[in-house]
Amino acid sequence: MNKPASFNSLAIGERVLEVPIVQGGMGVGISMGELAGAVMSCGGMGTISAADPGFNEPDYESSPLQANLRALAAEIRKARVLSCGRGLLAVNIMVACSDYDELVKTAVEAGADAVVSGAGMPLGLPGIPGTENALLAPVVSSGRAARLIIQKWERKFGRLPDFIVCEGPLAGGHLGFTREALDSGDVQSIDEIVTDVIAEVEKVAAPEEIPIVAAGGIMDRSDALRLFDLGAGAVQLGTRFIAARECDASDGFIDAVLAAEEKDILFIKSPTGLPGRAVRTPLIEEAMIHRIPPKKCLCCLKKCDPATTPYCITKALINAQRGDTENGLVFCGARAGEVNRRTSVREIFDELLEDQNSGADKNAGVRTEVKNRGADDDGE
Repeated sequence: MNKPASFNSLAIGERVLEVPIVQGGMGVGISMGELAGAVMSCGGMGTISAADPGFNEPDYESSPLQANLRALAAEIRKARVLSCGRGLLAVNIMVACSDYDELVKTAVEAGADAVVSGAGMPLGLPGIPGTENALLAPVVSSGRAARLIIQKWERKFGRLPDFIVCEGPLAGGHLGFTREALDSGDVQSIDEIVTDVIAEVEKVAAPEEIPIVAAGGIMDRSDALRLFDLGAGAVQLGTRFIAARECDASDGFIDAVLAAEEKDILFIKSPTGLPGRAVRTPLIEEAMIHRIPPKKCLCCLKKCDPATTPYCITKALINAQRGDTENGLVFCGARAGEVNRRTSVREIFDELLEDQNSGADKNAGVRTEVKNRGADDDGE
């Protein structure tokens, strides 16, 4: 098995990822063209979330599909301009989205290099017209899920995934585990998931033909090197990029993540039917007690029933993106308490790519400094 010892470039299909760092897709409006383009300009893979990217468009409430497709294409173009010709561009599209096929088509037509798809099993993704020349990657949380997707894609479409994102239980946002398993701790670690998925890949291809991207709870160089040693070809970071100045979120959203401590991060019930991880907010606390009926349904999720949904997740995410965290949903990873200062995408890359020992010392110093500052500020 090929086990990269460091941050080597990674061949994915006929494309090459200069730096094996992937920025996770974060919706609604958290990872758009600004953040994705900045990550690309450093040689990594930037990711735009296709979860309601058109929420700021004037016709969003009257024509949400048209607004989302138009905005997605515009954000892809924006990322390309900001990338300065470097890196790769992915669009993260949830299987749970009502307009899944249309979003996929728009992403590849607008020039995305890759479509990354989770929040469900993307069993039909290769059959969507226009995806023939795009990199396609499922998001999985087990070797079993990887096996099912690989078998389905190969049998029905004569195609294998171009890469696979393995997402562990420390990830933010929607999670690929049951709530019961998460509460009991009866889940595999990201290390175990990577090992199991590689074993499945080796049954059908050489490991380098289907690179593994490890995601969930990855914060620093030591995390990445450990996963590289297990056979991962790249690592994905989401929460860490929220603190980047280039992040598309509002100051209010970013401040909520910066102020969060371990006790403030909890599992939530999502209208998608999947559990999620987020910062405790007044809205989430209220939703734990009673249902908050949506005032208007935008039909954004396949499985969401406005008559029974605990709250409107799209409205909650839009509120948070705009800084109204009182009435919003702030997704984050389990280690968000370690993200305590504003930084830049370039600084994040530099810290990940520097000498391992000096990087660990520097990161420890930063965490101490910002924790002390946060205490002085009362975490607000």
